[in-house]
Amino acid sequence: MKILNRFLLKHFIRILSLCTTAFIGIYLLIDFFEKVDDFIDHKAVFWDYFIYLSNSIPFIFVQILPLAILTTMVLTLGGLSRTNEITAMRSCGVSLWRVVQPLMSLALLLSFLLLLLNEFAIPWNTKQLNNLLEIKLQGKQKVQLTRNEIWYRSHNQIINIAVANPQKKQVQGITIFTFDDQQKIEKRQDSPLANYDHGTWQTPILTERIFDPESGDMIGMKKLQNQTLNLDRTPEDFSRQENLNNELNFRQLSNMAKKLEQEGYDSTRQQVDMHNRIAMPFTCLIMGFLGIPFALQRGRNSNIALGIGLSLGIGVVYFIIQSLATAFGYSNALPPLISAWTANFIFLLLGIWLLLNVKE
Repeated sequence: MKILNRFLLKHFIRILSLCTTAFIGIYLLIDFFEKVDDFIDHKAVFWDYFIYLSNSIPFIFVQILPLAILTTMVLTLGGLSRTNEITAMRSCGVSLWRVVQPLMSLALLLSFLLLLLNEFAIPWNTKQLNNLLEIKLQGKQKVQLTRNEIWYRSHNQIINIAVANPQKKQVQGITIFTFDDQQKIEKRQDSPLANYDHGTWQTPILTERIFDPESGDMIGMKKLQNQTLNLDRTPEDFSRQENLNNELNFRQLSNMAKKLEQEGYDSTRQQVDMHNRIAMPFTCLIMGFLGIPFALQRGRNSNIALGIGLSLGIGVVYFIIQSLATAFGYSNALPPLISAWTANFIFLLLGIWLLLNVKE
């Protein structure tokens, strides 16, 4: 049986390496041509290109590995069926499960590998890419995420925002510090909520504190209603916070969600992203399982072009369902845990149904 395992794994790993390399190359080529204008316009040096490549490859690897495993499973089992090697194994008393067991074990190991990469490597790679592409090359002002909050400077103001939701055109937990020319605080404004409407940020309640620039003592406080805030940003500008979530691992997102809930803010987005950190790696196992019935149903009629086309089609459908489920999770239409695992559960049921229809 060890000889059979080595034969199957050798065949599988060879095709997986080719598929992974091809998918990374295609992804990287398309992505680079979309960004090459920024590199040229800002006169990027060799080190910038090196940072881009070295951080893009791990990020792309995590994204395309499930699709590569699906394609590899279809091509491996399809190729063995086409050459009657599956039939020879079955005639020797080797069950279908025994044939796919080493392949599924490898898919499970790769799922745990992605889990580790998502926790320890990919957040750092994403941060490096965001800093390179958005700040250094595109010249965007750096927005800091300190203690899970947004901080940025605008003219004579320093603005702190606890939670930004670009889709709802809403920000929560706003604090605006205003300074004079000597960088001494003049005023502090606090608001629990602000909505973007007709080009301005409107808040129903605003607490304003006035300070003496010389002594720093508070000399007045008043509460205002239905005020306009000068945040010097649009909802689209706060979309970077979504990228910042990608720079955090499971533990950091969990801590952020707990902190936001304790402070009374909405932590739905952080919870959805947190559960996605766990659900996404196991897509490798689901895709590997799904590839088994697709490969065996074709039998000797399997071919490479059909296998690749079928895998790409399944990958597109999976991406659409996962995106929809995530969007439902962000909007509270689905609980965060369910939204993260919906696509995996649907495709697992589809794989079981197809496998039950494979003729022994």
